Amino acid sequence: MTRIPLMPKATAVWLVDNTSLTFDQIAEFCVLHVLEVKGIADGDVAHGIKGMDPISSGQLSREEIALAEKDSKHHLHLLESKVEIPEVTTKRGPRYTPVSRRQDRPNAILWLLRSHPELKDSQVMRLVGTTKPTILAIRDRTHWNSPNLVAQDPVTLGLCSQIDLDAAVKKAAARLERELKKAGGDPAKAGSLLPTEETIIVDKPETEAETPMASALAQEAREAMAAPEVVEDAPDADSVFAKLKELKQGEAPEAKTSEAEGEASPEETPTE
Repeated sequence: MTRIPLMPKATAVWLVDNTSLTFDQIAEFCVLHVLEVKGIADGDVAHGIKGMDPISSGQLSREEIALAEKDSKHHLHLLESKVEIPEVTTKRGPRYTPVSRRQDRPNAILWLLRSHPELKDSQVMRLVGTTKPTILAIRDRTHWNSPNLVAQDPVTLGLCSQIDLDAAVKKAAARLERELKKAGGDPAKAGSLLPTEETIIVDKPETEAETPMASALAQEAREAMAAPEVVEDAPDADSVFAKLKELKQGEAPEAKTSEAEGEASPEETPTE
């Protein structure tokens, strides 16, 4: 990582005005373009900027500047600071939520309270960008719009990212595991699903003696599926006509016999 001096443009103004360093040396030290340093020397750039002495600020030494003035190829180096300045860490506050998304926050809070009750209120506040009184009101069902609230995933609503949500849930799960270990519980069983035998009741199958009809029908269906398909040949026209002739010849004698019986036994007419 390239170290940059404090107020690089003001430092460049001072070096141009008070030293005989080349433009390349000043540009490299102040992390500026050579043409920008040349513009400072010509008066076209950095109007009204007061030069800052790098010697008094502890960024350069007089020996380093004198050495660089004698050798144009010498590179200037920043001096190590004698005072250790700690890094400024800003405390992360509640997430900013756009005005167009703020009406969706109660629904997201309700979803988080139902789906991830292990989350702390502070984690919900950071994820959604809300306040603790709002969370308590939604949890206690005292929110002014409680009857109309619908639990919705804050990720789909655009209130937080999936990465932030997973990190918060993972952190909360680790905290619960530590608390369970301190309490003397088994962390392996915490949050695990019950076995299938305990959650699903499986009905015992009925025996063949109890349902003989069902077993017989099932056996017939299996035999029908296992039997090979028989393809019947289409009948010929000659065989069909021959069959019809046989049927006609068989019907003709029966008709003659019935007519003869009618003639032999005529109906008797009544006599006057």
